[in-house]
Amino acid sequence: MIEVKNVTKKYGDFYAVRNINFEIKEGEIVGFLGRNGAGKSTTMNMITGFIEPTSGQIMVAGYDVFKKPQKVKAQIGYMPEGTPLYSDLTVKEFVSYMADLKMIPRKEKKEAVEKALKSTGLDKVQNNLTKILSRGYKQRVSMAGAIVGDPKILILDEPTVGLDPKQVIEIRELIQSFRKNHTVILSSHILSEISQICQKVVIIDKGEIVAVDTPENLEKMSSKDQVINIVVEETNEKQLPFIKEEISEIKEISFVAEKEDGSKEYKVVAENGHDIRKEISVICAKSNMIVLEMKQEENSLEDAFVNLIEGRVEYSQKEIKKMQYQKEINELREEQQAKKERKEAKKQEKLAQKAEKQKKSIENNEKMNKNEEKKDETELDKSKNTDKGGNE
Repeated sequence: MIEVKNVTKKYGDFYAVRNINFEIKEGEIVGFLGRNGAGKSTTMNMITGFIEPTSGQIMVAGYDVFKKPQKVKAQIGYMPEGTPLYSDLTVKEFVSYMADLKMIPRKEKKEAVEKALKSTGLDKVQNNLTKILSRGYKQRVSMAGAIVGDPKILILDEPTVGLDPKQVIEIRELIQSFRKNHTVILSSHILSEISQICQKVVIIDKGEIVAVDTPENLEKMSSKDQVINIVVEETNEKQLPFIKEEISEIKEISFVAEKEDGSKEYKVVAENGHDIRKEISVICAKSNMIVLEMKQEENSLEDAFVNLIEGRVEYSQKEIKKMQYQKEINELREEQQAKKERKEAKKQEKLAQKAEKQKKSIENNEKMNKNEEKKDETELDKSKNTDKGGNE
């Protein structure tokens, strides 16, 4: 559905994004994560065709964004950050205006507007001026403008910024409802939101793609250890730390606190690989130790995000320019080498064809010579037979 290939965007000597590559399939909800200035909005604006990349190619629904801009824009509904609305228009008038901008045919316009208003829960306030709406409803109006006409792709830039928790939940549920009929790209600073809504995450930092994966995989990759908090009633003979000798995956057991009822809480750190909670329960039961509570700490998308971007080398614009120049030189060398190899292959092919032609020519000559010899022998036999008959 969307392919971003080796895309770079420069402003003078400044690289907003550099050599980014990713692919989004039809029907996916994909989250864009990154710090302020990481390149999220720049990338989104390039996909919509609002900004032209310095180099690289962007394909949307099989069309090149800058060779077939009208075809591409017909596929996209865009909700920009900041909910830019016309305050002197009603909700319905604004959505109708967006339908006009998208050149939705007159006979289809009324139905398209009504559908967008209903889908976003705005049908009851459609005659209200946008300026008197709450922030949550203004977000809905902006979203209705994006989805009117049922575009295949929705690009939502910070759709929940500035909303209260209730409004965030409402917008989140609204976005999830789009999954059936749309491909959605969502930019947000709220990582828990991305984790709950999106099937895939693209993490961008300092203009470069750091990771493209599912939230679940990124969370699993964020830590090499599994951490288990366990509360037990110990016996006089056995205390929990002894299980370290029984389970090889355990790296460390540390005492956390003693509870009012005399039970003790421990923190168990083990290698990731397989869940050891069952083994702990079995060993404790055999030792007459009662497990009152056992909980494995879950890694979050926040952990993955921090681990991926923390400590990344920050290059100066001069260094980036040098690296880009070197990349272009390498690409040119590779292209020249490929050209040379193609030329050599073509030369070898011609030589092979020439050799084959010569071989066939020799074979034909040999065949002709054999035929001539055979003909001569036949004629000689006939001559002998004729001489013999005359003598008789």
